[in-house]
Amino acid sequence: MQFSHEVEHMTCVAKGANHGPAPIPEEGRWVQAKQISDISGFTHGIGWCAPQQGCCKLSLNVKEGIIEEALVETLGCSGMTHSAAMASEILIGKTILEALNTDLVCDAINTAMRELFLQIVYGRTQSAFSEDGLPVGAGLEDLGKGLRSQVGTMFATNKKGPRYLEMAEGYVLKIALDADNEIIGYQFVNLGKMMEAIKKGVDPKEAFEKNIGAYGRFADAVKTIDPRNE
Repeated sequence: MQFSHEVEHMTCVAKGANHGPAPIPEEGRWVQAKQISDISGFTHGIGWCAPQQGCCKLSLNVKEGIIEEALVETLGCSGMTHSAAMASEILIGKTILEALNTDLVCDAINTAMRELFLQIVYGRTQSAFSEDGLPVGAGLEDLGKGLRSQVGTMFATNKKGPRYLEMAEGYVLKIALDADNEIIGYQFVNLGKMMEAIKKGVDPKEAFEKNIGAYGRFADAVKTIDPRNE
């Protein structure tokens, strides 16, 4: 280490108080984090790419500084899905500092990692006040049955109004309209449950029909429209 001429000739003054860093909440404990291994927590973060064409929701479960679980969800760009596949292999087993400084292929995923890093090292995790944190595998709870991301896809024009395409319940089959042509409900098929049934040997047509549901006042519709093929 080099010192300037001015510093070399300064009088040495003793350092007084040395209380260390402020404690942060981690998995039900207050921790004075001094090194990466002191950091634990489960949390989520959102990232976006430079052209803002796509975004990423990243969920990480960190135990003693190591990423033990990662859930990578992307939206809006076809290339991001392949980037997410690579990121899922890259992230696990790394420290959060390594992950922060690792190319996660897609800039939206890189940005999400940055946002998560800030939450985690400042003690703003979802599990901050949960004793022993959340178990590895907790990220799957965000996906529900069928293990599919919660996606909302809507399209609308001023001339023709809105079209519901996909909701949390599933792929929208029909939109219900009242006498004023206002939306009062929709019919959907739960793709996750349908695919699980098909994998178990159920006939695809039967699996499709058994996993159709409705939301709102669908039964009271004056007419219905297919949002994709009118």
